[in-house]
Amino acid sequence: MSTLNNTAGAAVLEELRRRPADRRRILFTGATIVTMDPDLGVIDRGDLLVEGETITAVGRSLDAGDAVVVDATDTILTPGFVDTHRHAWEAQLRRIMPDVDDLGGYVMATLAGYATVYRPEDMYTGTRLAALTAIDSGITTMLDFSHNSRSREHSDAAIEALRSTGIRGVHASMGPLFGDWDHQWPGDLTRLQDRYFSSGDQLLTLRLAALATDEIAGPALAYGPALARTAAELGIGVSVDAVFGTSGSEAVLRWAEDGLLGPEITLIHSTGLTPEAWRAMGETGTTVALAPTSDAQIGLETAIPAVDEALAAGIRPGLSIDVEVALASDMFTQMRALHTVQRMRAVNTAYGTGRQPSRITTRDVLDFATLQGARTNGLAAVTGSLTPGKRADLLVVRAEDLNNMPLNDPIGTIVLGSDARNISAVLINGEPRKWDGQVLDVDLAALRSEVHASRDHVLNTPAA
Repeated sequence: MSTLNNTAGAAVLEELRRRPADRRRILFTGATIVTMDPDLGVIDRGDLLVEGETITAVGRSLDAGDAVVVDATDTILTPGFVDTHRHAWEAQLRRIMPDVDDLGGYVMATLAGYATVYRPEDMYTGTRLAALTAIDSGITTMLDFSHNSRSREHSDAAIEALRSTGIRGVHASMGPLFGDWDHQWPGDLTRLQDRYFSSGDQLLTLRLAALATDEIAGPALAYGPALARTAAELGIGVSVDAVFGTSGSEAVLRWAEDGLLGPEITLIHSTGLTPEAWRAMGETGTTVALAPTSDAQIGLETAIPAVDEALAAGIRPGLSIDVEVALASDMFTQMRALHTVQRMRAVNTAYGTGRQPSRITTRDVLDFATLQGARTNGLAAVTGSLTPGKRADLLVVRAEDLNNMPLNDPIGTIVLGSDARNISAVLINGEPRKWDGQVLDVDLAALRSEVHASRDHVLNTPAA
């Protein structure tokens, strides 16, 4: 891709940035376009036109007009990935406990320990680091399940961090599970909405975050009628974490009986739930965020990502990263883990029975990581596919790099072959955020110093 390499790429970026963002036109030409739009499919040697923040046309031989033309030959254009659940504030503690044995070990070390000494500036540093890393690996939308909101200042810092990176961010706010805090949540959600989320047409959106049950941190953080009423009054969605096992199944059935489920509610993990709970989720159109590596590696209930159960209930789930203290940061890992685990499980279940295994495909997991993730985050009308009229959240992936050549199947190449090094460009809302393989507008030396200082503070301060 000549115009996204070295001198030529720099010249194109300079020309793009010279033009006012609202009047900027960019025409990508000659790419293999994986639209993830069921009506458009995959377009070989296609063109894609971005005007301002919007995709306005996808097809072949589009008229460039006064657009900046980007030769995208030998690349794949795909929607940006959508992360439906990540505790971004923990990013400076990456892989600090890579072999954590269970949920209890994570909770006591991280939430009852490290979290209690976080200052607002630590919230900012962790969240910003997570968002920039997301962009680098092709995640254009990230739901930050921010469950360390110890004060107004902690929440403000997390939101400002998202805003500083240019990511399409969803701030899902929740009070902390342990330690001293101001108990300003959930009342502070009104202030946050007025200050940061007053427009429905912006990069950042707000959700309420909660837990499934009161077993860990008491009833104040558990989803139920009171929190559902708060979310309804604010007109925001709800993301509920730690939905699993017997207690999670019982909670789901209570919510169904009380009319507290629906498309605006996302249930996270959903491992080890009963068929009755899944039936209630499917009948109400409730969305699900799977965390494939978290479920399997940490061992949450059955430790099997509940993709088969979701599909059987008529739910196409989104995917998520969860906690970087023990897990990988990128969506490629999530897609591959889910693809591998489900197909292993399908063959194992059918082995010796004569039945045909029911396997998911690479297209399924890319759909989960893009369009279904957007729907799970309440943003299906905005992002998740390269559909004209949606915002220009897209990736340019080099298909003829050493690890990808030759290009035979574009979806297989994205899911099974590619990683962050192959992502030449990332656009979010039409704005270049990664170009020539480099995340833009980041002073890495300064960021590194900030991250190390924050990490050292957290590790060297006794838990409150």
